[in-house]
Amino acid sequence: MADLSVNLQLDYCSARFRAMAGPCEVLIDSLDINLARQLGQLAQQEAVRIENKFSRYRDGNDIYRINHANGEPVEVDTETADLLDYAGRCYEISGGLFDITSGILRHAWRFDGSGNIPSQQQIDALLPHIGWEKVRWQRPVITMQPGMELDLGGIGKEYAVDRSVKLLRETHSAACLVNFGGDIAVSGPRRSGAPWIIGVEHSGHAQPTRSAGHVIRLQNGAVATSGDTKRYLLKDGIRYSHILNPKTGWAVTGAPRSVTVTASTCTEAGILSTLALLQGADAEQFLKQQEVDYCCEW
Repeated sequence: MADLSVNLQLDYCSARFRAMAGPCEVLIDSLDINLARQLGQLAQQEAVRIENKFSRYRDGNDIYRINHANGEPVEVDTETADLLDYAGRCYEISGGLFDITSGILRHAWRFDGSGNIPSQQQIDALLPHIGWEKVRWQRPVITMQPGMELDLGGIGKEYAVDRSVKLLRETHSAACLVNFGGDIAVSGPRRSGAPWIIGVEHSGHAQPTRSAGHVIRLQNGAVATSGDTKRYLLKDGIRYSHILNPKTGWAVTGAPRSVTVTASTCTEAGILSTLALLQGADAEQFLKQQEVDYCCEW
């Protein structure tokens, strides 16, 4: 973890590192650079811990054991069980649109900006292996059908943000902002009482609609963004988002280029932004029904 860099800014400190395949930073509302290093290291350690524990690309963790159990039951620890419970609730609430068994669709889809759209035959071959309703989950034991996989990528980074903020809040009273690849949460307002100022990145082509401004002022809570500005396919004038419908196996079309949601936790904000994209052209109608602050770019 020697790649942590700590810097003194105008009226705060920043700590930066890389984890979960992207840039991470912690802003600390203090001019104490030693404190910033301590808190930055805590957040870094937590991010790396969660990545190692829940990434499907790591050997030997609970996700690996579940995905390689070949139909045999696997007992998991309390933290993994809590995440599986949460994923199950999201599946029910979303009517099956949020499904942590749908990651297997990556075998058909490659979101590299090209026009390489998979065939219906390729997708049909994977659909029988998708569906949380096919999983036997009796906490703390999970049994997956052979050929099925779990992928917690849809909530892992947001969960890491929330966990890191909790750790920092418990460690020191200095207000902090945790930003893991654009998924953000704050531990509280700055010492002056002012909010944290968060700018929402424009895609360069999209048009923003409906928000309190394209700058978010956050005293508490979190912000998450989902979109296809970097991961998509384009063919015959149709843009295919990397957000996939687990029921059909097909990429969402007609949705906003990005959706940013403000909520009490980063995990909640991330789920809402993803579910909004899954509504396609009805994304904003869905967000209005949730009564959350949001910003869409089309």
